[in-house]
Amino acid sequence: MHKVICLIIITLCTCALYSQTPKTENDSTGAKNDSISKREFIKQLGNGFFPTKFINVDLKYLVKYNQYEGLRTGLGGVTSNDFSEKYRINSYVVYGFRDHRFKYKIGGGFRVNEATNTWINLSYTDDLQETGSSTFLTDKRFFSFFEPRLLNIDLFHKHITKALSIEHKFSNNLLSELEIATSNIEPTYDYRFNIDDRSYRSFDITSVKLALQWSPFNKTIINKKGVSAVKEGYPKFTFQVSQSIKNEIKGDFNFYKTDFRTVHKFIHNKHSFTEATVTTGLALGNTPLTHLYHAYPNNITKETIFQRFSVAGINSFETMYFNEFFSDRFTTLQLKHFVKPFKITERYRPQLVLISRMAIGNMTNKERHQDIEFGTLSKGYSEAGFEMNRLLFGFGLSCAYRYGGYHLPAFADNVAVKFTFNVNL
Repeated sequence: MHKVICLIIITLCTCALYSQTPKTENDSTGAKNDSISKREFIKQLGNGFFPTKFINVDLKYLVKYNQYEGLRTGLGGVTSNDFSEKYRINSYVVYGFRDHRFKYKIGGGFRVNEATNTWINLSYTDDLQETGSSTFLTDKRFFSFFEPRLLNIDLFHKHITKALSIEHKFSNNLLSELEIATSNIEPTYDYRFNIDDRSYRSFDITSVKLALQWSPFNKTIINKKGVSAVKEGYPKFTFQVSQSIKNEIKGDFNFYKTDFRTVHKFIHNKHSFTEATVTTGLALGNTPLTHLYHAYPNNITKETIFQRFSVAGINSFETMYFNEFFSDRFTTLQLKHFVKPFKITERYRPQLVLISRMAIGNMTNKERHQDIEFGTLSKGYSEAGFEMNRLLFGFGLSCAYRYGGYHLPAFADNVAVKFTFNVNL
């Protein structure tokens, strides 16, 4: 394993260092064409990469923190078009200072069709994943500069995954990805999954997934350089189906999952708009807890409001405690109304955001999941609150209140006060 990790580090560092080699006088003719403009550089940063000539360093692997690994830091990246337009290497290695363990991915791919941007990818991953998280395959093509929810997550499972995937762009408005994968899953917490008179503490999953990202109202714009850019339109739709297959080699369970998300933005005027996000998930069959659903909780189980003070997520339930609920079917609705920014000065313009969130779900055969306590969302979960963003250096404050079917007896337990962080590149 250590040889593999060293190989990844050496490869990434060599590419990065070589890509920064100064140009000689003979290269002066092409210097202007090879240099990255400030605008392009900022665009790359916004996409989550620090660009160099042969490798784009993936910023999301540099520094992270969670309750299980503590500080998580490492190096990752993907080769650029200057390295090759037909082949790419996509790998990373990270280290958790609390669990004292390296995690890594070795991946690569080759393009089979330029017009449709069709790639075939292979990967081997040894890492952690949050239990109950439902991720879309196409989401990895989109980047969030800051992921505050990660700071508070403590329920992870280890996985060693071998995957073969195909990316295909049907059009500028429709992206797709098909993946076939086998995974060995080992929860890092006390958990047993009882099924067919057998108790599993670790298990193997063989799955086939298909994801579609459809943005029918996106518009392609040709600029002066002839390069196409995309003007975002709404609504956007993401759909994913997956089938896990029981077999004699690498599959302990049969189960089916379907996930759906739509995001719509209602623009009222130049400065004010409302954003609505609907997410649903359904799991049928013998599904372990690792592959079921939480509802994006982001509240630490501590006694007082100030002990729970942390950083608010982007689309998470701020008053819902981590590991409080799990479901095999659920729906969430999140509404955010962005008020016109307050013009204090030309540059200092805080913005008020009014928020309402709702979730409902349930679980059949809850008794199969042993050694862990949790509830369901059958009564319907509700919270409301506000954010005051960009008060100072991108930081702001948020406050949310929990009400409805899961309102708690003590008033303070229903309140969450947190930082917000917003940065635009």
